[in-house]
Amino acid sequence: MKKQSRRSFLGAGTILSVAGALAALPLLGSAFKKPKGNFVHHVYFWLHNPDSEADKAKLIEGLQTLKKIKEIRLARIGQPASTNRDVIERGYAVSWLLFFDNLDEQEVYQKHPIHLKFVENYSHLWSKVIVYDSVDV
Repeated sequence: MKKQSRRSFLGAGTILSVAGALAALPLLGSAFKKPKGNFVHHVYFWLHNPDSEADKAKLIEGLQTLKKIKEIRLARIGQPASTNRDVIERGYAVSWLLFFDNLDEQEVYQKHPIHLKFVENYSHLWSKVIVYDSVDV
């Protein structure tokens, strides 16, 4: 076996490291891609009984049913985070964040029988709803 100098050993290791990093670039790039969909629909719910964990759980149960609507590209159910700054609104109980490909698909969602049934079955739980719709710039 040929004896290898420290310099050639380190050079070979560097080349292999760079080759490995280059091979991983496509995977890394996909981690930074924007979410699918360019229409964002964010809904905030205030409950009639804000201290009722049962009402909150019931609302979340209802929101879960909406995930069956195929036009939704990404859906997230949230609650206020523990952050505490003057600009943060923490009065809501549950948030519902949706991504759609476009306004047309969001309008299909609004008229979808599952969505209409959700409003019919769960609207008695909330006292206030605020919606923020936005599009990519």
